[in-house]
Amino acid sequence: MNPVIQQPELAAGLAPGGAPVTIAVVEDSPIMRRNLNWMLDQTTGFQCVCACADGIAALRAMPKCRPQVVLMDIQMPGMSGIDCTAQLKQLLPAVQIIVLTVYEDTDTIFDALRAGACGYLLKRSSPQQILNAIQDILQGGAPMTSAIARMLVNVFQAPVAPSSAATALSTREREVLDLLAQGLSNKEIGAKLNLSPFTVKNYLARVFEKLHVRCRTEAVMAYFRPDAKRLGPGAS
Repeated sequence: MNPVIQQPELAAGLAPGGAPVTIAVVEDSPIMRRNLNWMLDQTTGFQCVCACADGIAALRAMPKCRPQVVLMDIQMPGMSGIDCTAQLKQLLPAVQIIVLTVYEDTDTIFDALRAGACGYLLKRSSPQQILNAIQDILQGGAPMTSAIARMLVNVFQAPVAPSSAATALSTREREVLDLLAQGLSNKEIGAKLNLSPFTVKNYLARVFEKLHVRCRTEAVMAYFRPDAKRLGPGAS
C-alpha cells in the first residue's frame, strides 16, 4: 500500500526570478497522486502543474505544461516509469526526473538512471526529503535515499576492468569525475583542485559530452560501470 503523505514543513523552493518550481507527478495510485499534488501546492515555492495516472497520459500532457521536475513512479499499467522516463527525456531534454518508488534493487535503479532519471527516492521518504530532493536536483545534485546511495557505493567499489572511458578523458577531467563520484559539489571539487566552480562546471560539461550522458549520476555510471555506455579511445 502506498503511504499517505502528511503536511510537510514549509520549504521555499522558488526558482530563479522568484517563480515557483514547477513539478509534474506520474503515479497510478490515486491516493499517492492526490497527496503529492496537495503537498506540492501547499508548500511555498512549489507548484504541481500536472498529475498523471500513467505514462501514456504523461507523454501527452507534459510537453504542454513543461515542468522543471517530474516525480515518476516505476510500476504503472500500460507503460513502465522507466520507459516513460526515456521517452520523456526525448521530448523534454531539460526536464529533471526523480524516480519515486518502492523498488530498491540495483537492476531497477540502474535501468531508471540509464533511462534519464537523475534522482531515485523510495516512497517511504518523508515529504521534506522529497521537497529537498527537488531543490537538490535543480542545483545539479543527484538526490537519493541513503539506502540507495549505499547500494551504488557498493557497486562502484567493486573491482572493474579498465575502460576506454579512462583514455577518452583528460587527466583533469578524470580528477573532477573521481571527486564527483565521492558526492562532492562543484564548489567542493573546485576547492580540492584549486579551481573555480565555474571552471569545474565547464569540465563537467566536457565530460558529459564525451561520455554522451545528461547528468552527474549518468556520468559516474558511465565512468565506473563496465557494462555502461563507454566512449571509444581516441575521441577528442
